[in-house]
Formats: sequence, structure tokens, C-alpha cells
Amino acid sequence: MDHLNLTWTQTFILAGFTTTGILRPLAFLGTLCTYLLTLAGNLFIIVLVHTDSGLSTPMYFFISVLSFLELWYVSTTVPTLLHTLLQGRSPIPSVACFIQLYVFHSLGMTECYLLGVMALDRYLAICRPLHYHALMSRQVQVWLAGATWVAGFSAALVPASLTGTLPYCLKEVAHYFCDLAPLMRLACVDTSWHARVYITVIGMINTCNLIIILGLYVGILRAVLKLPSAASRAKAFSTCSSHIIVVTLFFGSAFIVYVGPPEIRAEGRDKLIALVYTFLTPFLNPIIYTLRNKEVKEAVRRVIQKMSTVLKTP
Repeated sequence: MDHLNLTWTQTFILAGFTTTGILRPLAFLGTLCTYLLTLAGNLFIIVLVHTDSGLSTPMYFFISVLSFLELWYVSTTVPTLLHTLLQGRSPIPSVACFIQLYVFHSLGMTECYLLGVMALDRYLAICRPLHYHALMSRQVQVWLAGATWVAGFSAALVPASLTGTLPYCLKEVAHYFCDLAPLMRLACVDTSWHARVYITVIGMINTCNLIIILGLYVGILRAVLKLPSAASRAKAFSTCSSHIIVVTLFFGSAFIVYVGPPEIRAEGRDKLIALVYTFLTPFLNPIIYTLRNKEVKEAVRRVIQKMSTVLKTP
């Protein structure tokens, strides 16, 4: 790493992943194709939910909000990942670096809250079916979705502002995007207090949301086990299985990176684990939520029939 005499670094260097020879273009093309598929998959869900009346339910509304969030979430980090894969060590202006840091963590915390709201939606649908549509009206859906964005972007102000005001004596970020821990290692001062603050903020938000989600699913499990037939129990579980998979991927990898043991970050494994929630989860979400989903398949069939009718009309 390069040592600087100034306490304000105008440009950071993103180290990215070390790839050489034929691996570099292969890694770049593979990442680019996956990124484009991620954008296409999430856009497909948004368009499908808003064009087909059969998917005009609270569950699919929140899924479309999640897909919209994932479009921005994956686009916050993947461009710099692609640039480092293609060019190697890449400079990034400090202002752009801190903006990336803030937007990335704002969207991450928004997703954390949104997954909790989606668990609440499943709880009300299964445990309070008679009052479900009254409790989860369109106005409530919009309010809950908006509240997750406000809460996420507000919570990220604390760790992002603390990191942005540090004096920096080093400029090579051992990551493919500007994240909290890699940036703090470049500071000229002791950042142990800052680290405790951001671990507390991120840890508490993740833990509280995860506890709420687990509590809601305990209630769902109790309600499902009381259903009279195996078919009804299987149908109820199927509406929750996709959400459980996404929650496991997102919270598991986030806890390891931000609240896990320091050895993981010291050995550079955080870059690999970060790929799970910054890249893999947004890619898998459209597949997880649509695979073996009869309602989505029927909606696709209806949309295709409508398009065929419109094209055939003279």
C-alpha cells in the first residue's frame, strides 16, 4: 500500500480480485453475463407483477419492491467489480467511494427491513386470513414499503458518516468496492471505537429484524400445523419457502462479514463472502421466487397470450 503524507486522500485504489492470464477475461465475461441476467430477471418480475392482475396481491407487490431494490443494490457494486476484473487495480475518487459506501449500506439495510415486512405479510396471510386484506390494504403496502426505504437510508447515515470523516494515510482498498472495514484499515487513527459503533448499528438492525422474522415464522409454523389436511399445509409452507431461502442467504453472509470474527476480514475472505449478498442473492432472487411457482407460470402464460393477440390483430 502507498503511504501518503496528507490526511485527506482524493483518490482510493480498489484492489479487487487477483486474476491473471486467461482467468481475467473469463471472470469478466462470467460476471458481466450474470449481472445482465440479474437485471433482466428482476425487471421481468417487476413488469410481470404490474401487468398481470392475477399477481396483484400484497405478497407479489413486496416481491416487486424487492426486485426493484435488487436492481439498484447489484448496480452499486458490480460496475466497480467489472472494472477491477478488466483493468486490475482501479482508482476511484474519494467522493464516489463514500457515496458508494453510503448507498450500498442504505440499500442493504432497506432489504433487511423489507425481508421483515415480507415475513409479516406471510404471517398475516396464514394466521389472520379473514382480516388479511383489510390489514394489508394497498395504502398499508405502500406505507410499509416506503418505511423500509426511509429506515434503511437513515440507519446507514451513522456508519457512513463516521467512516467519511476519518483521516486516511493509505489509499489501497483491499476490496472490489468501498466497504466499511477495508476503508477503516486505511485510516491514520485508531478506528476500534468506530468499528464497535458500526458493528453495533449493523448488528442490532440485522439481529432485531432476524428475531422478528423468526418469531413470525414460529407463529406461521404453529398455524400451519393446525391445518386439517396435508395439502393445505404443503400449500402454506410453499408460500414461505422462497422467503426463507432468501433470508438465510442474506442474513447468513451479512452476519459473517460484518459481525463475524476478525480473522475472516484479515485473511481477505470477506471479498468472497460479500459476493453472496452483493451479487449471488440478487441473481438468485428472481429464480427462487419464480421457480416452481404456479401463479407466476400462469401469469407468464396469460401475458404471452395477450401479446400474441395484440400482434395478430391487424
